[in-house]
Amino acid sequence: KISDIEMKEVERRAQEYKSKNLDHLGLVSAMCVELQIAKEIDEVIPSGSPDRKVSIGQLVVAMILNGLGFTSKALYLTPKYFGDKPVDRLIGKNIKAEDLNDDALGRALDAIFASNATALYSRLAHNACNILGLTSKFGHLDSTGFHLEGKYNSNNPGVKPDGDAPQVVHVTKGYSRDHRPEANQIMLNLIVENQAEIPVFMQAANGNQSDQTAFRSIISGHVGALRNWSGIEYMVADSALYSEATLQALADKHLFITRVPETIKDAQLLLKAATGQEFTVIDDDYSFIEYGATYGGVNQRWLVIKSLIAQRKETQTVSKNFLKKSELEMKQFQKLCGRVFNCKSDALEAYNEFNKKLQYIALDGINTVEIKQYASRGKPKAGAEPKISWQLNGTCYCCISTKQRKDAGTGMFILATNELDKARLSNEALLLEYKNQQKVERGFKFLKNPHFFTNSFFVKKVERMMSLLMVMTLCLMVYAAIEYRIRQALEHSGKSVPNQLNKPTQKPTSRWIFECFAGIHVLIINEITELILNLKDRHLFILELLGPEYYKPYSENLH
Repeated sequence: KISDIEMKEVERRAQEYKSKNLDHLGLVSAMCVELQIAKEIDEVIPSGSPDRKVSIGQLVVAMILNGLGFTSKALYLTPKYFGDKPVDRLIGKNIKAEDLNDDALGRALDAIFASNATALYSRLAHNACNILGLTSKFGHLDSTGFHLEGKYNSNNPGVKPDGDAPQVVHVTKGYSRDHRPEANQIMLNLIVENQAEIPVFMQAANGNQSDQTAFRSIISGHVGALRNWSGIEYMVADSALYSEATLQALADKHLFITRVPETIKDAQLLLKAATGQEFTVIDDDYSFIEYGATYGGVNQRWLVIKSLIAQRKETQTVSKNFLKKSELEMKQFQKLCGRVFNCKSDALEAYNEFNKKLQYIALDGINTVEIKQYASRGKPKAGAEPKISWQLNGTCYCCISTKQRKDAGTGMFILATNELDKARLSNEALLLEYKNQQKVERGFKFLKNPHFFTNSFFVKKVERMMSLLMVMTLCLMVYAAIEYRIRQALEHSGKSVPNQLNKPTQKPTSRWIFECFAGIHVLIINEITELILNLKDRHLFILELLGPEYYKPYSENLH
């Protein structure tokens, strides 16, 4: 048993010594300062009350720190999350964990919605790109959905308020990329630049949005301004961008790179025609044939791309489907041979109709067989006349030519651009930038990480949900910015860091750097002296790469 004296000593030491977990959050906080996130937000959304302890910008930084803490803490648990964190180092002097409660965060989300989350984010992204010195010419557009708990406005369509107030999106069931059609969802549209993978545009959208309609609206309403401040000239997207109305909206104003849907008749004919032609080799995996085309009244350059990687995958799929469907047709033929027809002509007519629909098997030696049936069982009575009926008989086999024809069309797709000047955009660059579409998809994968706070995606109002989507996109911005800054510094210095396999790399991920900073603590003695524990040479090396501002959260006696 612990004596009273020993218990008092424990209590005294607990008051004398406190430990806070700093880990990688100092990097996140410093990047928020470098990108001026809190400063810019507070210029747009004043705190209002002069005695408010925490500004809207600081509350947003707190939510970013929560999201990039990768502990999957819901917003209402934010004070608990910051309970063992050095809040004054990360957010601001004299701010405590209890100041970051759900009421304060909710008011911050309301204020973000009232100021137009999309417009606010665009301002922050513009400033971030200038600070990071990004000069990308390519923007990658895509959308994804998030599943939600609760009814929200599922039964009532979103209605645009009067005046200049932002529209409240409609949370509803829709096409689910995650195969959850029964769940309510809200959509997020993103445009990501291809240099640092920074999202330069975000917009919350209805759960049942049509990508074709949404992309056309974004291009008409936002891409012009985006081009003016970011220098993005080419919009890259999947085949949802490729429709007559959208191409006409782009027309002379913007350049695009997209995939041509194979549902278009001209595309189908071109893919068939290209099957036996010679392709120009780009590398070991890709080759192409160039064509001129006009669609929707827009002159374009089309590339029929052949991908050996895609061909191997699609050939396996074709073989699997061919086997499955040929077996199905064989069973249907067996069933047809089991049918009894009243006359020979009926049997042959049924065969002809069946034969017209066959795609995967062919029939041979088809004939009719006469069947005699008496009215009763056993030996027929003298003079009894049998009933004459007919059945089909023959053999079937797989159509190898069909399989070869389907194999020949695998691994091919068509890319289109209205940039006709190959000196500005070569065929090789066209393919490369389309492949970079995975950058926005990586961003969606990040946002849907189960350790990110979207795993507990629930707020009381749709307006707050729209604002939270903006905060989530800010998390992605900060994460990408840290990764870009470290990679650029390593490349310029010619140095490297060890990766997960302890091999040198100049392209570490932010997540790996975050893991390397795990275990750094702030020891607080008598609420006066602060010591940084477990700060190693490898940490100092990263901080030196990033610059003096990144030392501050890891400095002793910061205040």
